[in-house]
Amino acid sequence: MVKFVKTIVVALAAVLAASVSFGKIKVACVGDSITYGHGISDRNMTYPKQLGRILGEGYEVENFGVSGTTALHLGNSPYMATRRYQEALNFQPDIVVIKLGTNDSKAANMAHIDNFVSDVKTLISSFENLSSKPKVFLCLPVPAYSNGKAPLSINGDRIIGEIIPLLKKVAAESKAVEIIDLFAPLSSHSDMFPDKIHPNADGARVIAETVAKKIRK
Repeated sequence: MVKFVKTIVVALAAVLAASVSFGKIKVACVGDSITYGHGISDRNMTYPKQLGRILGEGYEVENFGVSGTTALHLGNSPYMATRRYQEALNFQPDIVVIKLGTNDSKAANMAHIDNFVSDVKTLISSFENLSSKPKVFLCLPVPAYSNGKAPLSINGDRIIGEIIPLLKKVAAESKAVEIIDLFAPLSSHSDMFPDKIHPNADGARVIAETVAKKIRK
């Protein structure tokens, strides 16, 4: 009898959870450690969490960021090979915010840069082909205040000179995709990057506000 009651309680909890999220606009935040919120100890201050608070009760925002990942399929850690990518697809989002490219600037990954545009397009298409038919936003990376030379070091100059132009090319060739420029609003805020790569909670707030403005528009 006790086991039966527990089963009923679990079932009711699942129904309640589904009813709470029903009708909300689902936003999937896809990306690397900057989306994940590396270095932000208070997990309520990551950019996806702050975005959810800004957008309000009508939205359900989920963080699908995976540290170290690349848009490149032949990169040292491809995002599309992760479990969180599959979970992002299963989420059946209405909106997808993709923020990748920072790790692609590593010298070891730049060897495959000729594949960058097609690989990003493949990622975008995988979401556009979902039954939920989400709107996809493609973010220009935040600045990297470092020009590491080692094979697996992020390089800010490459982000500016190569990654950002290629992301703009993807958006120009993918009519339904819109760019969210995260570089410009943070380009003069090195103080918000304690390790020169990852924004702190204040930097995450700038990202959240920039993304929210674009979504609402």
